[in-house]
Amino acid sequence: MTETTWIKNASYVVAWDADEQRHVYLRDADVIFTGNRIGFVGKGYTGSADTILDGHDRMVMPGMVNTHTHLSTATKTKGTWEELGSPLMYMSTLFEYMSLIQLPEDTIDDYCNYALAELLKSGCTTVIDMHSDYPSWFDNLVNSGIRAYAAPGYASARYHTPDGHTLGYDWNEPAGVAGFRRALEIVDAAEKHPSDRLRGVVYPAQVDTCTPELLRDSAAAARERDVVLCTHVEQSCHEFREIALRHGKTSVEYLADLGFLGPKTILGHVIFTDQHSWIHQWPGRNDIRLLAKSGTTVAHCPCVIMRRGILLESLQSYRDADVNVGIGTDIFPHNMIEELRWANVGCKIAEGSQWGTSLAAVFEAATVNGAKAFGRDDLGRLEAGCKADIVVVDLAHPSMEPARDPLACLVFSAAERAVRDVYVDGVKVVGDGEVLTIDVEKAASRLRAAQRRAFEGVPKRDWANRTADQAFPMSLPVKE
Repeated sequence: MTETTWIKNASYVVAWDADEQRHVYLRDADVIFTGNRIGFVGKGYTGSADTILDGHDRMVMPGMVNTHTHLSTATKTKGTWEELGSPLMYMSTLFEYMSLIQLPEDTIDDYCNYALAELLKSGCTTVIDMHSDYPSWFDNLVNSGIRAYAAPGYASARYHTPDGHTLGYDWNEPAGVAGFRRALEIVDAAEKHPSDRLRGVVYPAQVDTCTPELLRDSAAAARERDVVLCTHVEQSCHEFREIALRHGKTSVEYLADLGFLGPKTILGHVIFTDQHSWIHQWPGRNDIRLLAKSGTTVAHCPCVIMRRGILLESLQSYRDADVNVGIGTDIFPHNMIEELRWANVGCKIAEGSQWGTSLAAVFEAATVNGAKAFGRDDLGRLEAGCKADIVVVDLAHPSMEPARDPLACLVFSAAERAVRDVYVDGVKVVGDGEVLTIDVEKAASRLRAAQRRAFEGVPKRDWANRTADQAFPMSLPVKE
């Protein structure tokens, strides 16, 4: 028998106003869900429930939707490159540092589970995981309780740099085609998986590491299956220059001509458009218009780029042009609340104004805009008929006080510390601030050991044969 849960008299509910098409606060309101669906949001509920939860000193809000992340690989670099970037490669970490730390295969589950726990604890209930296939991938995603979109990656080439300032591509087109075929098998398996919370995504890795034919075939395969299509686009100045040299177009123009853009396409980053201040004298300035016209989603991941001294210019300008912008964590920390903070502040810096954006706009990007990217109108909002993906915040947590504007207090002060309970599909996956579906301590201890092992292989992968300590110097000198 399906049970009904009633969160009664919540001090604040972040409810969806269908008439105004926006989130609004409701005071002293109720949220009722039966099974995996929300049945009622508002005041004056007169029905019954199997479980009644006291909503006093609680804010109930929709679960957030992460439109770009790499769960099983990114955490391995924590404590290594937070303040690094290649100064001769526009401060990117993609080419010189990305491949230096290789994850031991026997700890991939731990890295994935650790990242999933971080996401759930920060109120994220839907995630896309962009990765290569491994045997326990689906099990990790499903067992965590999160709503997941598995995106198996493939490419025609790999980056390499022989000297820290030159970018090269190691091309292997047959491997790209074989990877594409294998990825489609994985996508089809995800779509047929018995868990309703698992779906598949077609994911050619980067616009500059895939042949035109592979990108075009990827788009066709995604449309044939009616699944999401994603890739990395305009994430570095080198990529912008490379595509311009090859095709005489921006990356966005190039993808538009290939038929890659569309309402179920998510482009990761899209920082260095033809309007960015680091890209000078490009004649067209068509990128933003093409994104808006096609309905393509931009997955903005502010934390990782701002650590390099890079800004999206700007989130609000994309929104003003009617580009659908979602929020992603990309790499560590896998914390959606922190990304909201960085997105808000970064946009204000880019605009040079306190009023450059609003928390309401950024929260919308992390909820309903993210849901739209996946073609969903039943996620990212608290409204009758939507999925019961729900986050309960403790307004009495010391970091939240005095909690006058609870969403602002959560994003700018408390972050995940105040997240008390999280439900996905009506099932509690975080309770009393603890993740219930993952052994976080076990995963954390194993990934510490795995990183140390991975450090041993850094010299043979580095163009300069540096040790891990030389490539990734500590923040302070170490004295024995």
